[in-house]
Amino acid sequence: MYPEERLRRTRMHDWSRRLVRENYLSSSDFILPIFICDGANKKQEINNLPNIFRHSVDMLNIEVERAINNNIPAVILFPETPQIKKDENGTEALNENNLICKAIKEIKKNFKNKIGIITDVALDPYTTHGHDGVIKNGYVDNDQTIEILKKQSLLQAQVGSDIIAPSDMMDGRIGIIRKFLEVNKFTNTQILSYSAKYASNFYGPFRNAVGSVKNLVGDKKNYQMDFSNSTESLREIKLDIEEGADMIMIKPALLYLDIISQAKKEFNIPIISYNVSGEYSMIQNAIKNSILPKESIYECLVALKRAGSNAIVTYFANDFIENFLKS
Repeated sequence: MYPEERLRRTRMHDWSRRLVRENYLSSSDFILPIFICDGANKKQEINNLPNIFRHSVDMLNIEVERAINNNIPAVILFPETPQIKKDENGTEALNENNLICKAIKEIKKNFKNKIGIITDVALDPYTTHGHDGVIKNGYVDNDQTIEILKKQSLLQAQVGSDIIAPSDMMDGRIGIIRKFLEVNKFTNTQILSYSAKYASNFYGPFRNAVGSVKNLVGDKKNYQMDFSNSTESLREIKLDIEEGADMIMIKPALLYLDIISQAKKEFNIPIISYNVSGEYSMIQNAIKNSILPKESIYECLVALKRAGSNAIVTYFANDFIENFLKS
């Protein structure tokens, strides 16, 4: 009791605060998203994603080497598929020469296993309607979509993806993909399931980056989760674990700290949170306009770690490491 007990004692000096600090960030806590575009010798700016670019496959080495130098464990790849290659069923997803497959092969050729490669499994970058699956009678058909997703997963594994990341939110797809990988002898390919992916308003800059924002017809509320719900996420995560997920993703991150915390308490599985494009842009714009100091980036990211994230997918990764961890 006061005055014998004074919690401010350990806050008095920097060395003392560091001594009792509960959560730290290191370069191993981050996964770097990389956007890929068609063509050669390209580095394209992306609207509403400050300091983030699309790279043509031949330019990937620079970005991946920077991530390796920053000791980032893995990158996650997203394609901007040319409009001419899109169709209603997203068949370009199964093309062994699509942008993702070319990027995987390029990274593996140049860097071997110096960095992990995570690849998105969903159809929205490849469909003319911008949805994550096949539309049938005005509705995204769950089972028909999974038949494509399992083939997409196997193709990505065959060309060298280390971790398959289904982001589509179809029911039952993790179990079917896991079995399909096993049957085809890809027993060591990991699955990072987007288990709790919410129908968020904070995805806009990302959809622009992959070129689906203008294609999207309607919204994704009939398959992505209702942002009013929390306990439903635990059901989604439990099912994906039972079906064979090695890790689970919670997306978005900053507005869903309660979901991350609940999942951490409930399940003994690595949890990845996705600090999404809208969250990133909001913070960057606030810093640019002197509304927030740059240190607010650290506060946001450590909050994700404190809530229970084992790793964080974030566009801040390189800059954060170079400006905060290496300084």
